[in-house]
Amino acid sequence: MAFNVIKPGILALVQDLGRHGYQHLGVTTGGPMDELAFRWANALLDNNENAAQIEITFGMLTLEAQAATSIALTGADLGATLNGCTIYPWQTYAVKKGDVLSFKQANYGLRAYLAVKGGLQVAPVLGSCATVLREKLGGVRGNGEKLQQGDIIPYQATHTHRSRSVPRLAIPDYTSLDIPLVMGYQSNYFSGLDRANFFGSEFKITPQSDRMGYRLNGRPILSNQQGIVSEGIAYGAVQIPNDGQPIVLLRDRQTIGGYPKMGCVTGFGGGLLAQKKPGDSLRFQSVSIDQAEQKRHLDLARIAQWR
Repeated sequence: MAFNVIKPGILALVQDLGRHGYQHLGVTTGGPMDELAFRWANALLDNNENAAQIEITFGMLTLEAQAATSIALTGADLGATLNGCTIYPWQTYAVKKGDVLSFKQANYGLRAYLAVKGGLQVAPVLGSCATVLREKLGGVRGNGEKLQQGDIIPYQATHTHRSRSVPRLAIPDYTSLDIPLVMGYQSNYFSGLDRANFFGSEFKITPQSDRMGYRLNGRPILSNQQGIVSEGIAYGAVQIPNDGQPIVLLRDRQTIGGYPKMGCVTGFGGGLLAQKKPGDSLRFQSVSIDQAEQKRHLDLARIAQWR
């Protein structure tokens, strides 16, 4: 009663909603890069919202089911097939013993989420099975490794299946260039011109981007502070180092940092950003805390109402 990993792909990780309550010890949260897609995958199967899934980045993953179950796919379209037949994200599928599930390359987006009925049965480390490679925590073996060929990922078998799909209005537009950001108190460290350049320019995602943070390249944004006293780092914080090129800190971020910050991208904005690849462009869109909270409440309310 498990998935057998035939091909591990480029980067496939077991994730839940993250490891909370340990940042004071220097342990980051981890968790899904696209939280909304993760939550919808569990909702489609009536799973607990924190049930473990596989986050598939770039694709090239092949799994063989060793027992019948029901699965849900959300997030990016990575050219998934079930026994050679094309399947699409944002809906559920029945899987039988011996079925082969494969992911190719991205048609759109970057990260897909594979949930199984009842969740993957992976032992937690510090209260979570979220995989953080840098900290060697979580995952199938608890040591932070990505999925490897021959790995066995247990789940509870079921012959019950319901065909379901996410309402079209609830599916994010991964082609959008606009990433919502709430300005922080350190935005005063930047001149009015630099703030205008920050929101009026397009930035490109560099190849030096990963789950820890996205490094951007564009018109330099200069601060009148060369550095600050190191402080705690929130999810989505946009640091501006001395070269003026923004860094958006994401799920596997360090817990403290000492560069001035323009603000934080929202949870929804971070999910949109996580679906972009190196070379893609983006713009920052200033939103208020109220607007960000309203958007999050709307997304969560949609899921709760749908459930």
